[in-house]
Amino acid sequence: MINYFSFRPFEGEYLITNDAGYYSFVTGEELQALQKAEMDPESEKGRELADKCFLYRDSREDFLSRVTAPLRQENGCLFGSTTLHIFILTTACNLQCIYCQARSGDEISFGKMSADTAERAVDFALQSPGPELTFEFQGGEPLVNFEVIRHIVEYAEAHRGEKHIAYSLVSNLTLATDEILNFLREHEVSISTSLDGCEKVHNHNRPYVNGDPSFAKVLQGIQRVRDHGMNLGAIETTTRYGLAYPENLIDTYRDLGFPMVFIRPLTPLGYAARNWKEIGYSPEEFVAYYRRCLKRVLEVNQSGYFMIEGHARILLNKILNHDSGNYMELRSPCGGVCGQMAYFYDGDIYTCDEGRMLGEMGDPIFRIGNVRSSTFDDVITSLSCRALMSSSYLQSIPECCDCVYQPYCGTCPVLNYQQYGDIYPDRPGGFRCRIYKGIMDTLFGYLKEEDPKIMQIFRSWVS
Repeated sequence: MINYFSFRPFEGEYLITNDAGYYSFVTGEELQALQKAEMDPESEKGRELADKCFLYRDSREDFLSRVTAPLRQENGCLFGSTTLHIFILTTACNLQCIYCQARSGDEISFGKMSADTAERAVDFALQSPGPELTFEFQGGEPLVNFEVIRHIVEYAEAHRGEKHIAYSLVSNLTLATDEILNFLREHEVSISTSLDGCEKVHNHNRPYVNGDPSFAKVLQGIQRVRDHGMNLGAIETTTRYGLAYPENLIDTYRDLGFPMVFIRPLTPLGYAARNWKEIGYSPEEFVAYYRRCLKRVLEVNQSGYFMIEGHARILLNKILNHDSGNYMELRSPCGGVCGQMAYFYDGDIYTCDEGRMLGEMGDPIFRIGNVRSSTFDDVITSLSCRALMSSSYLQSIPECCDCVYQPYCGTCPVLNYQQYGDIYPDRPGGFRCRIYKGIMDTLFGYLKEEDPKIMQIFRSWVS
């Protein structure tokens, strides 16, 4: 008997996958034999496909017992509650990034979260039933409102009960003082910053409000964090200008001692949507850039320096370990509401960080409540939450359900709505879809080659 599977032509053969997350490469003849249930289960390929749950030789019960564990692991995110709670401390920022997703360019003034609103947001977040929570501080530049960060941490620690809270900060680090860093270190707050590559790329993408370059100041902040005995991560955002410098990006991260680089495409929200003609690109252009970056990362690893590419690690963990992970954009259904919520500085609750960004552009469709009037149960059982889940469950979406990459992929209702006016991805061949297909084409190309050195690097990223 054969199990349901998807397939697509791939470099002279066919790539096949199933809902348990297994994959294999087969010839045209082997694909036909599999489709017609004529595959010899005792052949070498037959035994491989049986081990990977594409077909089964024994009883239906034995097959179900073998496929249950990887299926459960592949969908592990469905068994948890909302763990990530994002606090938007302020919309003010001292930088003027050309792709800022948190600004639309039409702002008249900038707000800050008050201590009272912060307490109510913490009280709301603590209603989440899970024992492990993450509180993430964002902006604008969240250090503009550091006193409320301090208040949130102290208030949460006093009221968390048996829950464990991990704290994280997303900051450009230009405002980090010794006082701030001492507090963050004391409370084990993890830090992430933005670094878009070499000096000329970063300064082009992320200048100060007055136009001055920020690269040198960011490097000072990175060093100051390390001088305080703290680790930090960095993320990159790709603009049209940066497409010409993939190797420079990787070399910059290596030279600065970062063990990971996260190659991210633009998200068409805020300034990025407004400036798309100047800073945007096609999916194919981004994928070509990503491939050069990944190639350079692999070369850096082969030279003896350990470095991970973030998107590859997330996807390889799904492909090789059947681990659903917790990256909200690559979940089915997506991580909005059931995985994360965002609390705007005025107390409004959004489905996710992207939902509040769209709200800042003037469309509050993904606003699902307010910390002063809503309970966690109100939000999690709302029609809005159900709509978000149904619109991002890939197995129920035409074309997505039959895509060979469906076990590893995800869709974002916010971006679907912003780009196409519908939370359902009625255009599976859209911008984000083509980018993720290109990334997975790249990874499966390496997996098909099975170069022992590359496979060893990949396994080190997900071990």
